Amino acid sequence: MPEPDSYESIIFAKRISPHRSLDRRGFRTLLAAVCLCGFISSLPFALLGAWPIVGFMGLDVALLYLAFAVNFRAARAYEDIAVTPLELRLAKVSARGARREWRFIPAFTRLERQEIEEFGLTRLDLVSRERRVEVAGFLGAEAKGDLAENLSKALAAARRGPRFS
Repeated sequence: MPEPDSYESIIFAKRISPHRSLDRRGFRTLLAAVCLCGFISSLPFALLGAWPIVGFMGLDVALLYLAFAVNFRAARAYEDIAVTPLELRLAKVSARGARREWRFIPAFTRLERQEIEEFGLTRLDLVSRERRVEVAGFLGAEAKGDLAENLSKALAAARRGPRFS
């Protein structure tokens, strides 16, 4: 494969996805524990003849499963950012697979931060002329701050231009 030209070389590339602290294996373990607790706590009611309580305990488990299914589906969303000396590409892919792309010229693009003292960095926008696009809206303040620092360095390197030496 031929070497890319220096003006096409990628300065910064990152795929950003929502953080999930519980993976599928942990979810199965949690759901099994909730099912076991629900079964054990509803057994005395069933033996005493209050059988509708068993159904309501099952409904709790079903709603917990549904909530995590929606959560795992939302975790499929991601954003791709790539910076070269000639362009900045941002692609947002929703959980349903819908893709939107933006292209910016790094020399005319700035990174705007919106910070609240109590919460830290709350919003990060790419701004170029009249266009404004939020980046990494689903990340926390600390991760957003790290991304802002790295992306700012990449934009500065892109503004310096390609290196031909």
